[in-house]
Amino acid sequence: MEPHDHILIVDDDAEIRSLLSDYLVKNGLRVTSAADGRAMWRALDNGRFDLVVLDLMLPGEDGLTLCRNLRTRSDVPVIMLTARGDDTDRIIGLEMGADDYVTKPFSARELLARIKVVLRRTRSLPPTRADDSARQLQFGNWTLDTSHRHLVSTDGVVTPLSGAEYRLLRVFLSHPNRVLNRDQLLDLSLGKEADPLDRSIDVQVSRLRHRLGDDPREPRLIKTIRGEGYVLAAPVAKVH
Repeated sequence: MEPHDHILIVDDDAEIRSLLSDYLVKNGLRVTSAADGRAMWRALDNGRFDLVVLDLMLPGEDGLTLCRNLRTRSDVPVIMLTARGDDTDRIIGLEMGADDYVTKPFSARELLARIKVVLRRTRSLPPTRADDSARQLQFGNWTLDTSHRHLVSTDGVVTPLSGAEYRLLRVFLSHPNRVLNRDQLLDLSLGKEADPLDRSIDVQVSRLRHRLGDDPREPRLIKTIRGEGYVLAAPVAKVH
């Protein structure tokens, strides 16, 4: 973590906000808290944050809706808090653009560890940066908006991406029509920050294919090269 990273905690439970704030501040972080979506948007409008801890169950707009809307306007990392043990809720949270999730009850120490991991992932940039100045990258029937880190289809539908999905897609778009093995994909998307919490690259590729509407049995965009790895089988056009 960088000195005094600023964390926004969004939870309607005042005790949880207080306990987490105290613990994170003691561990060198700046913390702002909000009780609902309206307070979250006010905080985001008035300050810069390095990560948002967002509760799933909130009065008014729930955490999933807030996460989806946040992802259309910002690439700030998001960790979802959920009291539910249902895998479906966690999967939907990741699909809405969350970078990680923590299931209640949890320890403040666990959350701090997750925050550190997500911040390291977010700041881990692929070494190939030839297209970093491009505002949009067009491939197949999709456009990647690099400012807001989401996909836009040819009919204008916006698809949010998690931080891991965005970084993996950027790797593929930086190396079109080139076969990349699993180790290369991990190194390029996560650098030296890979850790035991990382999901396998195969799962990440599967999720990315799902975002792109790529048939896993006969993918057109991200193809599997048996015994070698994966390849983005499409030209990439840059729009500055």
